[in-house]
Amino acid sequence: MKRFLALVLALMMVFAMAGCQPAQETQEPAEEAEQPEEAQLEKVVFTLDWFPNTNHTGIYVAKEKGYFEEMGLDVEIIQPSTTAEQLVASDSAQFGISYQEAVTFARAEGIPIVSIAAVIQHNTSGFMSTSDKGITSPADFEGKKYGGWGSPVEMATIKYLMDQVGADSEKVEVVTIGDVDFFAASESGDVDFAWVFEGWSVIEAGQKGFDVNYVDLGKEAEVFDYYTPVIITSEKNIEEKPELVENFMKAAAMGYEFAIENPEEAAAALMAGAPELNEELVIESQKFLADKYAADAEYWGYQDAAVWDRYTAWLLENEFISNDVESEKAFTNEFLK
Repeated sequence: MKRFLALVLALMMVFAMAGCQPAQETQEPAEEAEQPEEAQLEKVVFTLDWFPNTNHTGIYVAKEKGYFEEMGLDVEIIQPSTTAEQLVASDSAQFGISYQEAVTFARAEGIPIVSIAAVIQHNTSGFMSTSDKGITSPADFEGKKYGGWGSPVEMATIKYLMDQVGADSEKVEVVTIGDVDFFAASESGDVDFAWVFEGWSVIEAGQKGFDVNYVDLGKEAEVFDYYTPVIITSEKNIEEKPELVENFMKAAAMGYEFAIENPEEAAAALMAGAPELNEELVIESQKFLADKYAADAEYWGYQDAAVWDRYTAWLLENEFISNDVESEKAFTNEFLK
């Protein structure tokens, strides 16, 4: 959610950038061109959505274990200087991490990015608060301070949840905190609850000694059990370089399947690529996500049109998008099993 405002502004610039910025193509030095064909790897840029975390582990495993190389790819993982959606739309990155809602916003504006895999089958985000706040359901949001990033989607989501239980969302005070440390803000009384990923922030809270309550968004309302995060590419890549997309996704799937079966070893692969992370947090987060990557789906990465249709209809109903978005164009399972 903290990327929503940046995303909306950046999407306005994508077409302009794409028009004045040539698509990146691999330019091999003359001496490399003389090497045997099998020794050459196709350079690919993969952009994260934020700092490295366990949502991304399969990508780090695929790189660390050589799965990308086996598919003829030299993958560079970057943290975005702007939004992942903008980088992929302008071909500054060929693949990236995004969210179902971000893909929907982009396509509603005519920006042709496509989700090619659901990283996690069910929404693992929700509302966290320290237990002394007494927040165990959306009804308890009344009279409390919500710390967010100033996105209108945040308040619309809270309102929907509170309406379902007959609570008054007008009694929630919204405080924009951005990247301010939630625990410090909660202890000072500046905020009472915030929207977080359970597999990271709730685990981190326990490790820091905080007793917290967690309201699971997807379990409170089915409409919010959407795909977050997802892996994206552009329509151009799908149309012009289907083999590239297929090879990338084969390696990525191998990486996430490895993480499902070997969470601690997968955590080590993530730490090798991002040693600045808290190792204890990474390991526990990896264990938490191991059975959630594929969950009840037939295979890792699978996306259901019903999930896309349901949340798109909610966004349209609440006027966050002005044009309906066709699910069959917003995502594809073509490059998975």
